[in-house]
Amino acid sequence: MLRLFFALPCPPAVATQIDAWRRSRAFSGRLVPTANLHLTLAFLGHQPEERLALLQQLPPQLPLTELSFELELDRLDCWHGGLLHLAPGRVPERLPRLVEGLNALLLGNGLPVEPRTYRPHLTLARESSRPERSDCPVFSWRADELVLYRSEQGRYLPLSRWPLG
Repeated sequence: MLRLFFALPCPPAVATQIDAWRRSRAFSGRLVPTANLHLTLAFLGHQPEERLALLQQLPPQLPLTELSFELELDRLDCWHGGLLHLAPGRVPERLPRLVEGLNALLLGNGLPVEPRTYRPHLTLARESSRPERSDCPVFSWRADELVLYRSEQGRYLPLSRWPLG
């Protein structure tokens, strides 16, 4: 079984900026490793290894050339349960289109989709708490790549990549 998810990777330079900022704020909880920073699009959970080929065939069915966008994370929040994260104050129009397209393909192929409403976020720490100050700088990048990741022993390993735009 493989623990899988589709996501937008955080570019290394931006991930380094985010990490320096969050360390300067000394947030509580377990920090997500810098190399693991990403914006999840569709969490698939544990899937049999033989399903990997099918999953790799799905993204090319989307209009990927039309789905690149500028992503700005400018909100800091902590959800009940201690998930400290960054989120966009304004969700780019193409982001929900990308998520909806992936979910439709997953459902159409008998694969699971998250039943909750999609709320884009980049996890900073787990088992955290709401910080006293919720101000944060704007972290932005061009979302120009979709990645299928495998989660293994606390590391997120890219299995396949597709360019956006």
